Amino acid sequence: MSRLLRSLTVLLAASCGLVPLGVSAVEPPLSALTLTGPERPIFSATRDACDGADVPDAPARAFRDASGGIAMFGLHYRNRALRGPDLDSLKIDCRVVLDSGGKSDPALYDDRSWITATWTEDGARVAALVHHEFQANEHEGRCRSKVYIECWYNTITAAASLDGGASFARKNPPAVVAGAPFRQEEEQGRHRGFFNPSNIVGDGRWRYFLASTTGWDRPGSDQPAGVCLFRSDDPADPARWRAWTGTGFTAAFPDPYRKAVKLADTCGPVGPFPGPVGALVRQRGTGAWIAVFMAAKGGVFAESGFYWTTSRDLLTWDVPRLLMAGATLYDDPCKVGGKAGPRLIAYPSLLDPDAKGRNFDDVGERALLTYATLKVEGCTITSDRDLVRRPVAIKVWP
Repeated sequence: MSRLLRSLTVLLAASCGLVPLGVSAVEPPLSALTLTGPERPIFSATRDACDGADVPDAPARAFRDASGGIAMFGLHYRNRALRGPDLDSLKIDCRVVLDSGGKSDPALYDDRSWITATWTEDGARVAALVHHEFQANEHEGRCRSKVYIECWYNTITAAASLDGGASFARKNPPAVVAGAPFRQEEEQGRHRGFFNPSNIVGDGRWRYFLASTTGWDRPGSDQPAGVCLFRSDDPADPARWRAWTGTGFTAAFPDPYRKAVKLADTCGPVGPFPGPVGALVRQRGTGAWIAVFMAAKGGVFAESGFYWTTSRDLLTWDVPRLLMAGATLYDDPCKVGGKAGPRLIAYPSLLDPDAKGRNFDDVGERALLTYATLKVEGCTITSDRDLVRRPVAIKVWP
């Protein structure tokens, strides 16, 4: 997943600042996020891993199970959870809750899979969004190129747990939440599909998440690259997710291996996001939405690092502001330095230990900026990675 994110900066930057057509702009709230303390470790791949698959490689996602304990995901495609009674006491659980099959048939959606979002109402039944990568360059005869990004085909699939996240199962083949309207052999030469969903958030009867797409060209249904907003009234049913089109939540992106689509639906990209959204939360009291993400220096981004933006309606967002400076996965690893040594920062998330919701989708006046640090050797991003956190003060003016 790390190589994927580094390749997206230029491609998705064109979507920055888009307001969906047909929507009256709602003035975003004024907000301030301020780091208030030093970096503290949560998990170290070199110290705490069960095996070589345990490296931070996605934004941290957490929920409270039925017993009140916390499960957190955000490692690699051999999915394990960090567990503990609270966010201060998380330790890795070496049970694999969802593995990746490395299968060469793209229709099976079982090459490499990351649990990248979860939602539970009762702490026992857990719905998950899965970032699935079919890396065709790794499978003989599946791609005309051997270059990683030229063969990459991404789909968001679904998984579910009935035991509080101790294990996850998928249908066979997995249910598709969001897929490109064509099969993996089409449009090779660039990265394709939907990928890197944010966490799921709740608002009344509705649940939402943001996901990135590189877009596609189809007669009568061109899809621009950008970040799309999805909505459902039942995350446990993968078929109920619909994306915002610019006028309503009506766009569906079904499995192209099982349903032929003559005129593909498209979504209307939202937000000033140059790539995937790390986390989406709602501030208690004001109801303002806050999104955090990483960006490389350039354009509206004066420095590389983590940024935040706020919204009242998830559609219209304010100007991004820098939360934490540092070289990210979007930057050239050959040029990395700094006081902390040759490392990158990636995968920002916001978690409030005092969240009122079971799914940590709300924050108060304080939260923990949770993210990964990745050690660089020469021009290589290594598996020497840590999951860390820093306290953040949050202020939103009504």
